Amino acid sequence: MRLANSAAGRHWRAPGQVIEIARTLQQAGFETWCVGGAVRDALLGVAHLDWDLATAATPTQVRKLFRRTIPVGIEFGTVGVLDRDNLMHEVTTFRRDVKTDGRHAVVEFGASLDEDLARRDFTINAIAYDPIDHRLHDPFGGQIDLNRRVVRAVGDAEARLREDRLRALRAIRFAARFGFDIEHETWHAIVGSAPFLTRLSPERVKQEIEKTMEQVLAPSTAFARWRDAGAFASVVPTLAQVSDVTLRAIDALPRPGLPGRPLRKCLRLAALFSDVGGKQTERALRDLRFSNQDIATVSALVDRWSRYAPNLTATLSAGILPDAAELRRLAAGVGRLRVAAFVRLAAARWSAAGAVQPLLIRRLHRRMLTMAFREPIELADLAVDGDDLRSAGIATGPALGRILHALLQLVIEDPAVNTRQALLAIARHLGLPSETV
Repeated sequence: MRLANSAAGRHWRAPGQVIEIARTLQQAGFETWCVGGAVRDALLGVAHLDWDLATAATPTQVRKLFRRTIPVGIEFGTVGVLDRDNLMHEVTTFRRDVKTDGRHAVVEFGASLDEDLARRDFTINAIAYDPIDHRLHDPFGGQIDLNRRVVRAVGDAEARLREDRLRALRAIRFAARFGFDIEHETWHAIVGSAPFLTRLSPERVKQEIEKTMEQVLAPSTAFARWRDAGAFASVVPTLAQVSDVTLRAIDALPRPGLPGRPLRKCLRLAALFSDVGGKQTERALRDLRFSNQDIATVSALVDRWSRYAPNLTATLSAGILPDAAELRRLAAGVGRLRVAAFVRLAAARWSAAGAVQPLLIRRLHRRMLTMAFREPIELADLAVDGDDLRSAGIATGPALGRILHALLQLVIEDPAVNTRQALLAIARHLGLPSETV
């Protein structure tokens, strides 16, 4: 990987509207630099939409210079400046930390650029870029670490991670996203931080899991580090001993984040929790403040996998495709609208374990989808309903419901009996008092 040198402008430039914001501040006499992930990603040749700036101007001075601003974090020195396209850029005053509780810092302004960069998390995120003169300022060797493909804390690793415990999870995500190693002292500090991750809000942990699912091509590398560092034991105890096979299953599923593909996130979450059962998954996701819709979808998939995977895996591992009646029973148990997701989850698990031939998985997928949408597997598919049974003389009550479910099981075994005449005859027989049968 070849990085830009101090003559960064020869290789890439900040967006024009970011340059305009920087020029306005500099012409007003305030030192201003682009900082953070956008600079890092530009050096790596990765597209980045959010360009943030650090400046000597105070929040009050920034708001006087720009017509349209948003006070996104005035107490921390951050003002959102809207450009001509209504895209917001965070402009933050140079600052130093006065004290921290392990998550939120009390800051003071009047710091230098180097002091501001010194309070940042990792060297690869502590590189500043002047978009006017096209020069880099890198006092902590971030470019060297980018070349070495390593995540390293700025200065004292334990001190940096004590200041903000979320940095332990961010370090893991950055390393997995870019295929980097984690420097030894930084990893040691991550392990030391694990017991204190309970200070993070559930929403922050959820957000970090989602970012890992979306940003990392192979999330297994990140979540294996969560497990090995003790992070899962602190923030999602049910995953403390998650297996390598389970984690590799996540990698076999497509990345979420694309518009119109909401199921992708749920599939990757279902793979992550696929060994712990539906009830435990539901509790864990609820504790992490996932939406009710996500909880329902993921826990249902995990529940169906837990219930049906052992027998199905054993059959397919022997090179045998289940017969038609068994596949209909499976489709009915999984649910018509969940069949496709279930098979994708199963395929990811089997791929990770090397348990089932890909050709057999494709055949299973085709047959189950065909059966789910063309054959009777739900009560609504029966040729009779409750009104038909009442008209045939079967009294309303619990017995009627039991008869309908019995008819469904017969139809799942043999769809040929799904005619009004045949089902009514069977229903009358089932509805007779026991002493007359």
